[in-house]
Amino acid sequence: MVAGCGTNGRPGGPVAPVHAVDPQATGSFAAGRKSLLLQVIAHPDDDLFFMNPECRRLLSSGVPVVTVVVTAGESSGRNRVPHELAPVARNKPGYSAARQQGMRQAYAEMLGVDRFTRWQRTVLALPHGVRAETDGLAAGGRRARLIFLNIAMRSEGGVRLPALWDVPGTVMRTVVATASLVSQVHTYDHQTLVDVLAWLMGHYRPTVIHTMDPDPDYQVHDATHPKGSDQRHFSDHRDHTPTALFTWKAISQWVADATRRGGRAPGFTTVAFRGYYNQRWPHNLPPAVLEDKVRYIAAYGGGARWECGDPAGCGDYSQSGTHALTSRKGWARSTHPRYPGALPVPTTDRSGRIVAYGVLGTQAVRWRETDPGSGRFGAPRNLGGGPLAPALSVVTDTAGRQLLFALRFSALDGQGGPNTREIVVREQRGTDGQFGPWRGLGTPDAGAARGRRAGCPVAVATADHRVHLFVRTAAKGLATRIRGASGRWGPWHRLGGREIQDGLSVVLDGAGRIHVYAAGHDGVHHWAQERPGGPVTFRRPSGVRGPVPDDPPAAVREASGRTALIYRAPAAATPYVYGASAGAAGTPLPHFTGYGLLTAHLAAGPDGEKAAPVLLGLTDGGRVQVQYGTSADARPVTAPARTVTVGAPALLAPHGGPVSVVGMSPDATPWVWRPQTTPRA
Repeated sequence: MVAGCGTNGRPGGPVAPVHAVDPQATGSFAAGRKSLLLQVIAHPDDDLFFMNPECRRLLSSGVPVVTVVVTAGESSGRNRVPHELAPVARNKPGYSAARQQGMRQAYAEMLGVDRFTRWQRTVLALPHGVRAETDGLAAGGRRARLIFLNIAMRSEGGVRLPALWDVPGTVMRTVVATASLVSQVHTYDHQTLVDVLAWLMGHYRPTVIHTMDPDPDYQVHDATHPKGSDQRHFSDHRDHTPTALFTWKAISQWVADATRRGGRAPGFTTVAFRGYYNQRWPHNLPPAVLEDKVRYIAAYGGGARWECGDPAGCGDYSQSGTHALTSRKGWARSTHPRYPGALPVPTTDRSGRIVAYGVLGTQAVRWRETDPGSGRFGAPRNLGGGPLAPALSVVTDTAGRQLLFALRFSALDGQGGPNTREIVVREQRGTDGQFGPWRGLGTPDAGAARGRRAGCPVAVATADHRVHLFVRTAAKGLATRIRGASGRWGPWHRLGGREIQDGLSVVLDGAGRIHVYAAGHDGVHHWAQERPGGPVTFRRPSGVRGPVPDDPPAAVREASGRTALIYRAPAAATPYVYGASAGAAGTPLPHFTGYGLLTAHLAAGPDGEKAAPVLLGLTDGGRVQVQYGTSADARPVTAPARTVTVGAPALLAPHGGPVSVVGMSPDATPWVWRPQTTPRA
């Protein structure tokens, strides 16, 4: 059975596609979206190692999942069983097929059915005459689909995926997996792969897209950090990066093409995930979450003695059993977003309505609450600027004007052409007024390759009418750029310090001084002003002490005016409060267990009680939870099960107003939850 597009490979006739989002485009978005997650990965198992538990969490909530596997994953062709010394014959078609069967086993278990449940297997006709096997399974109202493009990891002449991305004229061939319904070898050039991915997006119309890391960290490989499966100079596999770049280029083409054809842009949100970065930084999944994640990796790994009915084998035996737990690489022990930050970012207007800024269809948007306190948003207003990474920073200056900061994919040409990123800003002309044009601020690092490693922008406005912008650099340090009181931007300055993770926490203390905190290899790193208006400089550890953090710490101003940090130790479920009022060992929050990014704000207490930190995070099961206060008897409140979030939700605690949580739902629309918090909730 063959399904898909016509002979020209594109619905609607042979109209040439538009290849990139126009940053000036501000049209409306398509309505009536139905939740669907589409993932694009390089190899079978990348989703299980680097995107779970988020994929499983959405699938369990009823969101259909489509996973596109770009390569055949055939590697050396040897499906080795760990600790067995018997020689294994080279069989690339067989190993590719066995890994595909492993994916079917893992997804069957995620769907809650027997791992050997039979899938419906068909052939999908794609642009330029290529075909791919697609396998579907539905159970209990939940659906999963796997699509195997099966491009060889190493094509004739030693050609690999990085060359397909960057070298003009490169052509790669597919691998025909054992017993596949696709019996013919197909060829891919650069544009074929872009067109295929863009067509799949248009065909399935996802509301959430998971990608790999398009711009992995630089990495020195030495005795402490052996190269292993890394590509040279970077901390990720050589197939992961071009797969992510092809995906982002296809996203941009799909949005631009769909907008031209239908007049409305597709609405979706995007989450990119780190890969081998997990090996280089402290692990961030607690035991209960890790156990759930590893369960599906083990199902994918299968076993040589399993009776799955596939002649090629029952999984990728190198990942069978407890290998994901015992591997020194520790890839399974963390899940890191490439662009950490809240989705979306909320604030309020002068009438008290919530205004949420986010990235929809790679373009900045603004949602406004229909009435104060209604919890319902009107249609998104397109603010353009795309294609943008999914994390925004929003600040309000002393004149009441809002500034939006984003990271733009300023070029994604490939084939030897430009591949660049830039920090961009759009500023309001007046309070609640219209925005001016987008303006490029460059990146802290010169050169396209280093500029691509820029982190997510984080900004803060100060009482002296300045706006301070902070960004992680390619060297994993910190840089800043300042908009002066006159409105003019100064140059980039490096602030020193040691290596940090992306995901900066910026807070003003009671005196109005800036504090910047970030997670390092050896603890929390801290930059601060000695006095309001002074320079931000790297500080030796003082005041706020604690162990190495598993994720970016949440910084909050306490009622005393001092700052405190809230974070978990590596692989821990329980966060601690560290600060002047917490004692040298920190104060545990034993009831606020979970995983993922934490957020904290100072908010007025319920029933007129004094102000205290309000905490936001996820439970072990991925449910949103809020806790008022950090005392021993404080208890969290958990959001209703229907409040499913994509990425990290945001906490809004306006002065004197009720606490609200704003998150992004799987159908790419924001939601509001107003918890009834009490000190003993």
